Amino acid sequence: MATSKRISVCLVQQGVWDMPLESMPLASGYLKASILADARTRDKTEVTIRNFRGGVTLMQMANELFADGPPDILAFSVLGWNFREFGSLAETFKQVNPQGLVIFGGTHVAHQAQRTFGQFPDVDVVVNGEGELVITDLVDAYLAGVPRHDLARVAGVSFRDAGGELVTTVARGRIDNLDIIPSPFLTGALPLTDDEGRFRYDVALMETNRGCPYKCSFCYWGGAVGQRVQSFSRERLRAELELFAQHKVHTIVLCDANFGILPADAEFVDDLIDLRAQYGYPRALETSWAKNKSRFFYDIVRKMKKHGMRSSFTLALQTLDESALETMNRKNMKVNQWEDLAKWLNQEGLDCYAEMIWGAPGETVNSFMAGYDRLSRHVSRIAVYPLHLLPNTEYMEKKSQYGIVSVRGDTDDFEYILAHNTMTFADNQMMKRFLFWTRVMAENVVLRGTWTGIRELSDITQSMVLINLDTWIRETDDPGAVPLRTCVSQAGNSDVAYGDAVKYLFGEPAAKQVLSRWWRESLGPLLPAHDADLLEEIFRYDLLTQPYCPHPAPGGEPASLPIENIHGDLYLKRPQVALSYDVPAVLDALRLGERETAIQTARGGARTVDLYYRVGAENFIGSTNHEQMVYFVGMTRSEIEDAASRAASVAQHTAADTEPPLGGSQGISLLLSGNGGCS
Repeated sequence: MATSKRISVCLVQQGVWDMPLESMPLASGYLKASILADARTRDKTEVTIRNFRGGVTLMQMANELFADGPPDILAFSVLGWNFREFGSLAETFKQVNPQGLVIFGGTHVAHQAQRTFGQFPDVDVVVNGEGELVITDLVDAYLAGVPRHDLARVAGVSFRDAGGELVTTVARGRIDNLDIIPSPFLTGALPLTDDEGRFRYDVALMETNRGCPYKCSFCYWGGAVGQRVQSFSRERLRAELELFAQHKVHTIVLCDANFGILPADAEFVDDLIDLRAQYGYPRALETSWAKNKSRFFYDIVRKMKKHGMRSSFTLALQTLDESALETMNRKNMKVNQWEDLAKWLNQEGLDCYAEMIWGAPGETVNSFMAGYDRLSRHVSRIAVYPLHLLPNTEYMEKKSQYGIVSVRGDTDDFEYILAHNTMTFADNQMMKRFLFWTRVMAENVVLRGTWTGIRELSDITQSMVLINLDTWIRETDDPGAVPLRTCVSQAGNSDVAYGDAVKYLFGEPAAKQVLSRWWRESLGPLLPAHDADLLEEIFRYDLLTQPYCPHPAPGGEPASLPIENIHGDLYLKRPQVALSYDVPAVLDALRLGERETAIQTARGGARTVDLYYRVGAENFIGSTNHEQMVYFVGMTRSEIEDAASRAASVAQHTAADTEPPLGGSQGISLLLSGNGGCS
C-alpha cells in the first residue's frame, strides 16, 4: 500500500581507518543528492548520512542508527572491510523495524546476491551497478507500497521473491551523461564544514570521469562502471573545485581510474591552477594516474611543476615479471616501458612512487625480488600490496586454474591468498614480512633520502636493507623493537597493523632510538667506509625530517615547537639544526645522478638549517596514506619559498587576465541558491 507520510532514508558508510578527521562519504553524497533531486522522492523523504570512522564498534553504530527510532530505508555502501558489520546491522534493523527495507550496494556485493542473501537474510536488495538512478527507483517503489519481494520493475537489482527464490532484474545501462547525477557538493547534500566552520574531511574526493579501458585480472573497476570512459562537464567540475578552494581545501583526491589520459584532464588541471592562483587553494592533487602515459600526461606534469601544484606521480607497474604480467592481462600496456619515464620524473625533480603487487599467479619470490630491486634503482618509494581475491575479477573466476588457496580475513571479508601454483605457503609467509617493511619504511616515508644515498653511494640494494632491518628487529634485545615485532605478526591479516607501526615510528622517541641502534650495529658496518659518515648523516636527516607528531617529552610535559604562518599555512619550526654535511644539497645532486657533484658538496662541510613541519600530520599518521604524509615531511625555508614563488607567479599572471575561464565564482552562487536547504 502506498504511503502518504514522509519516510526516512539513512545512507551508511564506514571508512577503514580510525582517524581524527572523517573520510568524505562521496558515494552516500551522490545517493542523497539524487533522491533529493528526483521529483518523485524529494518532497517525501528525509535523507540522512551516517559516516562512521574505522574502529567504531557495532554497539556504537547500532545506538547511533536506531536509538532515536529506526529509518524506513537503510542503505549501505559495502566494501570488504565493512561487509560483516553491515550484515550484522541489517539483522538489528529488522528487529526494530521488520517492515523496513535494507539495501546493499558497492563493488563487494554487486552480482554477489546469492552469497550476500545466504549470509545475511535480512538484506532485501543488492544493487548490481551504479547506484544513483537505482536508489531513486527503490525509494519510489517503497513510497508506492511495492513489496520488497516484487521489485521486478526496478532494473539493476537482485532480490528474493515471495517464495524465497533469487531474482535478478534486467541490467541497467551505464549513465552516459554524468551531469544528470546531481553534485553532492553544489546542491548542499553533503555537508562540508564542522560546527566551527572548518572543512570537516581529511581530503576532498572528486570524480572527473567514470570508466576504465583495462580489464586487469585483479581489479573490477572496468567491470563495475564500464570500459568506456565518460566525463563530467568542465563547468560542473570547475564549480566544485571553486567551492573547495573557498573552503581552503589543501588536497583534491580524484577517484578516477586513469587521470591524464584525456584532453579534459588537462583542462581540469588548468582550472585547478587558476583557482589556486585566485584563492591560494587547493595546493595538491592526488589521483590514480593513467597507466599509459600520453602527451596529455607529460603536459599536465610540466604544468603542475611550473605552477607549484604538488602531486605524487604513480608508476602502476604491479610486477616486472613477464609471466605474472600475462596472468594480470597487463602485458601489452605501455606502462611497462617505465624506466625512461622514471628517469624523466627524477630529472624534473618530481615526487614519484611505484606500485607493485605480491602474490600474482606466475610470480615467484625470485622474480618479484629481482623486479623490486630493479625498480628501486629508479624509484625508492614503492607501495607493495598483497594480492587479495576480489569479487567478480578474473583471478576469482580462475581460482582453480591457478591453484589458488585462500582464507577469509578475521575481521573483514577479503580473500587472502595463501599459496598457488608458483607460490608456496612458506614463500608467502616469508614475503609477508618483507611486504611489511616495504610498506612501513619505504612507502610511508619513514626513510626517504636514505634510499637515494645507499642507491647512489653503495652496492647494497633496497631489499637487502629491508631484510637486514627485519633480521635485526627479530633478534635484538632492545625493548623499543617489541612494538614493531607485534605489528609484523599482526600484519598478515590486518592492514591496521601497518598504520600502527607508522604511528609508532613517527610518534615515539624510542622508535627513533631503535632505528639509530639498528643503523650503528647492523647496516652501518656494511656500507662503504669512505661514504659511511655521509650516509649516516643522510639517515639522521631522514629521522629529523619525519612528519612531526607531538609526544610526551621525558619530563612529562608535551614537546612543542614554535609555530609560524608561511603563505597561509601553519608550520612548526625546529630552529638551528646542525648538520655535518649540507644534506639537502647532497640529495639534490644524488637524485639527478650527479655523484661527483654530491661528493664535492659533502666536502664543503657542515650546514645549519631551520626545519619546518606543516601542522596537522596527526590527522593522517596511522592511515598509511603515504600520498598525504609526504606533505608533512620537514622542509627547509628555501624549499617552501620555491613552491610559493611558483604559485605567486601564477597568481600575478591570473590577475592580469580580464576574464577567468568558465565564469568564476558567480556560477557557484547560482547553483547553491537552488537547493540550499538540502543539507
